[in-house]
Amino acid sequence: MAEAGTVRNQGSGTPAPPGSAHLEEVPPGHAAPTVLEVLRGLGSGPRGLTEAEASERTVRPGGNSGPARREASWPRLFVRSLRDPFTAVLACLGLVSAAVLAWGTTSVILLLVAVSCALRASGEYRADRSTAALRELVATTATVLRRIDEEAVPSVREIPVTDLVPGDVIRLGPGDLVPADVRLLRAVGLTVHQAVLTGEAEPVVKTADDLARPARGGPFEQPQLCFQGSGVVSGSATAVVTATGARTRFARAHDRTSLPPRASAFDRSVHGISWILIRFMLLTPPLVLMANTALRGRGLETLPFAVAVAVGLTPEMLPVLVTLCLARGAAPLARAHGVIVRRLPALHDVGAVDVLCLDKTGTLTEDRPVADRALGPDGRDDPAVLRWAAVNAWWTLQLGDLPQPDALDGAILDAVDEDELTAYDGVASVPFAPDRRHATAVVRTPGRLGGHTLVVKGDVSSVLERCALADDERERLLALAARQADSGARVLAVATAERVAHGRAYTPADARGLTFRGVITLRDALAPTAADVLKALTDRGIAVKVLTGDHPGTAVRACLDLGVPVAEDAVLTAGDVDALTGTELAEAAARTTVFARCTPEHKARITEALRRAGHTVGFLGDGVNDLPALRAADVGIAPRDAADVVRDAADVVLAEKDLAAVAHAVDAGRQAGGNIATYLRITLSSNLGNVLAMLSAGLLLPFLPMLPAQVLTQNLCFDAAQLAFAHDRPHPRVPDRPTVLDPQRLLRFITGFGVLNAVADLATFGILALALHGPGTGDDEAVFHSGWFTENLLTQAAVMVMVSVGRRVAGSRRPSPVAWAAVALAAAGLALPASPLGPVLGLTALPAVYYPLLGAVLFLYAGGLLAAGSRFRRRRGGAGPGEEKGARAAGDKGAVRPCPEGRWN
Repeated sequence: MAEAGTVRNQGSGTPAPPGSAHLEEVPPGHAAPTVLEVLRGLGSGPRGLTEAEASERTVRPGGNSGPARREASWPRLFVRSLRDPFTAVLACLGLVSAAVLAWGTTSVILLLVAVSCALRASGEYRADRSTAALRELVATTATVLRRIDEEAVPSVREIPVTDLVPGDVIRLGPGDLVPADVRLLRAVGLTVHQAVLTGEAEPVVKTADDLARPARGGPFEQPQLCFQGSGVVSGSATAVVTATGARTRFARAHDRTSLPPRASAFDRSVHGISWILIRFMLLTPPLVLMANTALRGRGLETLPFAVAVAVGLTPEMLPVLVTLCLARGAAPLARAHGVIVRRLPALHDVGAVDVLCLDKTGTLTEDRPVADRALGPDGRDDPAVLRWAAVNAWWTLQLGDLPQPDALDGAILDAVDEDELTAYDGVASVPFAPDRRHATAVVRTPGRLGGHTLVVKGDVSSVLERCALADDERERLLALAARQADSGARVLAVATAERVAHGRAYTPADARGLTFRGVITLRDALAPTAADVLKALTDRGIAVKVLTGDHPGTAVRACLDLGVPVAEDAVLTAGDVDALTGTELAEAAARTTVFARCTPEHKARITEALRRAGHTVGFLGDGVNDLPALRAADVGIAPRDAADVVRDAADVVLAEKDLAAVAHAVDAGRQAGGNIATYLRITLSSNLGNVLAMLSAGLLLPFLPMLPAQVLTQNLCFDAAQLAFAHDRPHPRVPDRPTVLDPQRLLRFITGFGVLNAVADLATFGILALALHGPGTGDDEAVFHSGWFTENLLTQAAVMVMVSVGRRVAGSRRPSPVAWAAVALAAAGLALPASPLGPVLGLTALPAVYYPLLGAVLFLYAGGLLAAGSRFRRRRGGAGPGEEKGARAAGDKGAVRPCPEGRWN
């Protein structure tokens, strides 16, 4: 990459040939190479390259084109959807059904697979098109020095950015985008905006420092380096291109995002649940065949029934319903809140998040500072200090012919009335320079004829060096400024001096013998909605972790101002993180709120440690330096104006870098996840109960307990009714806790409630055997099939009704979609046996005596459901509707409240 360092080939210890040099990062503490060493390594010079040299190098590096987009087509997304474990399980069942010539079952299953894949591919295709329409941060032309031959004088030319090669000498000015990774040769007042790379909003001072001194911090903190994608705010510079195309830091970050993504929370949950289904399905057909062969003498003729039982265990509509739930949650997010879910399962992961990692700038705070306090030398508030600071900011802006004030001067000017400034007449200014670290304005003070006032503002130590103070007084004032800085404020010093008016130009040397006036403290402007959103996220069981490159005091100050408590042991710096092992970091991260002075590697390591501790982690970032952490998190979140490579790596893209949008996404994800979890619990427990009952009946009856066509019809009726869960109106308190599909908890649930459902089925068998057997009842086999078919659909409708009642919002009288679906399911169960379709399915009308007996079974079944549901909630440590029970989440002391919307979530 393009950071200054020893000039070598990547992965080799031999010197690179001229023009293809790739400069390695300079480790902190090692000396950075000088300009001469860099130019030698690149085979270039201050006059730039010749046209022949540039043409030769164009072939070798591969051109300065940005990272290519790899947008998937709709067919490719459709094929990718087939890899979903739920869909794969269903497809395997379809193949098995085809193998036993059960063409009806095969057709229905393959249709469901196609519908599910089409829905998912369409949703993700729309999301990809939305992100592709966002603006790109790339330059189109560059100003370069080129020569016709070695003897010619270099000329300034505008060339396409794609034609730049390593060794080219370019010029940069205000408003330019840096077209490649460069090393500065000369710079005058250069400040660069690196937010696209680092996420930090404040411009960074860059210099062509050529002194032999150790490199400090990461590559972005090295003042002599600029990187592709950053923008020039002020000043001008000449620089030599050190890396282009795929070798730039920007492109290398994109390459890292091309690696296969890690398994998310949804992927892990789906994998676990799929294996549960696969085990049951592999076990069921052999059991049915062996039992019927051993006890009833039936052989392969029971194979279609065995496959139908396995199909009955599988929630055929699961892929369709999961996709519908997620798509219905993602579409309103995009329309109402500008949140684009690029990968549908990521919406579930957002709902499962219990730790959210983010930077301070742009989320907790706005991208601008505000004036906080003006303190005199005695440490007390003094408005005159703010006035003098504003006079300096105003006249250095006016006399320096700057297009706009920098962020700190703008904050000072916003804090005073303009009338206070126009009372002073500007005479001259000496603008800020990185080596002096202060700016000087010379004004005529009202009422002082023949005299000028010098107003100096800047770095505290720099200003104090120019004040007429005793050493002990200077130390006292430095300590005063240090205390303010430790509290998280940015501190500027202000001093003045009276001079006799003269006609010569003022120089930096005139700033001496100053009178110290005081200090100005500035803090980051808090985001207007941040405090309320942080409280809402905490109430929803989400612990917020601040991972920032800022001073720890600055981050802690922002948290405290927003009402986020930060304990003394809840702050770690990058040095503290480096000293911890992986296990120690996982333990420390749980109780830590602020991680300061973080590099990209620290952010990724902290995120990974939280995941290893069992948390579902979301990461909100917008700079290229956030890419490692975005990939390490379960859910990567980026704003729309982030770098292209960051948006490509993110699972969720926000219209703005706003926590409120994250909160909306969390709510939508938890509502979708809650509906999916409810469907799984109800469907799998009912299906398991039916399978257990079928196995028992197969051993007790001289005929098959249910025909394959009847099993398939029953499943289709139930699954069609279950689609209502995708349209259900969740209880308002559904978002109060993360929704995670826990395979082990789900297995315990479906086992317990499946046995209860099987007991109800066996009770129905008893009724059918005792009450309906005998003369006048007709075909015993058809009656048995019809009675059990009706009972199955009615018990499943009863479960849906109970869920619907549990989910009803207080004061709402309108039935939910689930209630209407349950009524339709019950009607189908009662009407189908006596309908013209009944004989086709092998069903017949039931005697009237059956229905009151069935009503008694349903009443006892409902009572059993209530009792089992109450026991299930107690074992989970949950509470009933209207109650709350605290639970620890993500290592903080916020309460995670259980979902109260019924017996099943």
